[in-house]
Amino acid sequence: MKTFTCTNPQNLRDFTDSNYPQGSFCFARLVRDRDIKVNGVRVSKNTELKAGDTVAYYTTPKEESALTFNAVFEDENLLVADKFAGVSTEGLCAQLNERGTYFAVHRLDRNTSGLIAFAKTERAEAELLKAFKERHLKKLYIAVCRDCFVSESATLTAYLKKDKDAAHVKIYDKPVSGALKIITEYKVAERKDGLALVNVCLLTGRTHQIRAHLAHIGCPVLGDEKYGDNELNGRYGLRRQCLNACELRFSGLCGGLEYLNGRVFKSGLGFSLESFTLKKT
Repeated sequence: MKTFTCTNPQNLRDFTDSNYPQGSFCFARLVRDRDIKVNGVRVSKNTELKAGDTVAYYTTPKEESALTFNAVFEDENLLVADKFAGVSTEGLCAQLNERGTYFAVHRLDRNTSGLIAFAKTERAEAELLKAFKERHLKKLYIAVCRDCFVSESATLTAYLKKDKDAAHVKIYDKPVSGALKIITEYKVAERKDGLALVNVCLLTGRTHQIRAHLAHIGCPVLGDEKYGDNELNGRYGLRRQCLNACELRFSGLCGGLEYLNGRVFKSGLGFSLESFTLKKT
């Protein structure tokens, strides 16, 4: 059993995602079997929580031991984690802070796998945040998309407007009020059976930028339920976007982190087109 205290109003699903990754993995099972208690009372649905509520999860030993990341690199200053899909950045940070002090200096969407860096000291946090802001730390992604790419490679420019309440963004070809400029580079690495394996580099870092921008040009990420092609997703039986933060390159670091300059870390959770087969009907 794992017990947590809610600090601000939110629903049980969001609270679980942000505090207990293993519980997030099996949330549907826990709710179905009434194996979550809120203030000592078993719940059978996604309940609204208040600050001060106590939430207890009756996960099995196997569920509790489920891995959430692989450590790619770790020293006294930072951890480079290879995060599994289905784990939120906030949830992973909460898990890590059970064993020490960790600060998330950037984030990945819950269902995006791959590399994410955590600082272990306030000094390292400040230096890494500065490096990300100044674009000295470069993140590369790989995605499996519907293959409607008209060019083998391109630098795309558009405008992204965020609807915070709906947790959704919309892409425009021309400037509109409240929208931020986005620039996304892509290069098609492989094509097969109507799918494309694509390398992506962000020149701006906005919410859901890759998923929304690629969908906007007619090449949605396979498995993306928010911006993707639900019919295509269903044909492959996928409910998580096939998007991986595959590479993290360090440069321009100071403040005692100079030894990381030039280092390149790679994810082991990427994709190959050979692994995707149509679901039998």
